[in-house]
Amino acid sequence: MKPMNQTKITFTSRSSNEGYARGAVAAFLAQLDPTVDELADIKTAVSEAVTNCIVHAYPGVLGQIYITVSLFEDGRVRIRIADKGVGIEDLERAMQPMETTGGAERAGLGFTVMQTFMDRLRVRSTVGGGTVVTMEKKIARRC
Repeated sequence: MKPMNQTKITFTSRSSNEGYARGAVAAFLAQLDPTVDELADIKTAVSEAVTNCIVHAYPGVLGQIYITVSLFEDGRVRIRIADKGVGIEDLERAMQPMETTGGAERAGLGFTVMQTFMDRLRVRSTVGGGTVVTMEKKIARRC
């Protein structure tokens, strides 16, 4: 199904841009009139995905983060967050709760949070080629 509306944004993997990404996605989604809870869920998932890119994709260097937000007639929202960073060596392991490569200061709950707040989560990663996180959530239509 073809999206009824779509936006794409690209920004540098600086931690200061995490809030921008969350806010930009929320602003675009406003046209669907989401509830506060729906918007909070999506903003949290976007925050986790972008933070993963910042912390893990480009260790010690800056790179680009790419977000595509697609809106569909049935109220479905698809958010694709991608990087061209180092990739994830063991994706199955990385998606387990409490698993992190970020050191003791990281909880290792990013993918778990994304799964909890979104209806669907897919992750593809290639070592040396980057990672793509695709999340979907249905926004309830209100009459």
